Amino acid sequence: MTAASAASLTPPPGIITVFSDIWCSFAHIAIHRLHATRKRLGLESQVAFDLRAFPLELLNDAPSPRPGTDSEVGRMASLEPGAGWQLWQAKDWLYPSTMLPALEAVQAAKEQSLTASEQLDLGLRKAFWAESRSVSHRKVILDVAAETGVVDVAALADALDDGRARSTLSGQAAVARTEAVRCSPHLFLPDGADWANPGIEVRWEGSYGVGFPVIESDDPDIYKDLLLAAATG
Repeated sequence: MTAASAASLTPPPGIITVFSDIWCSFAHIAIHRLHATRKRLGLESQVAFDLRAFPLELLNDAPSPRPGTDSEVGRMASLEPGAGWQLWQAKDWLYPSTMLPALEAVQAAKEQSLTASEQLDLGLRKAFWAESRSVSHRKVILDVAAETGVVDVAALADALDDGRARSTLSGQAAVARTEAVRCSPHLFLPDGADWANPGIEVRWEGSYGVGFPVIESDDPDIYKDLLLAAATG
């Protein structure tokens, strides 16, 4: 990463910027660990998450294949079962063919607060990975928003209807295409440090969607260090 790009992605004290996709199982683990560790450390009023899109379907110019996510569920669930997982249980035709509406909704919720955006993002991830809900559908997105208890659903619906967050999503996709952001998830801290897929070293056995991930190492305790660093700036 160049010095200029690093500076542009460095958040203010008390913020962790996270580029990720909802389709990404590694991001599901990272977001779960961020929330759980922040709560355990009592830093919920001191550290917030600025969630930005790493839209795999735009970067790959194709929807993410279901065999890929299916191949990841068992292995990733064993790393972090508390995040919530299951193989897709709904009708096959309900499997999301895009995550763009959900990613857009997370950005739109920032008009209300970072907390609203965080909780909607977390709810959408659980809805997809643990509940087999079609989070590409507007009604499901709004249902999940209502379930958070913190998102103003009517305001979010208005934002989705007029597409006011769509250009923000497109801008984040453009950043995700650069060398500054390497993968989903990629975290950026106030001290200028950045962490791609924190704590996890992985390789693939076989091709994506045919083989499966092999975890070489996993250090969930890294999230304690990242949150304490963000809290102190």
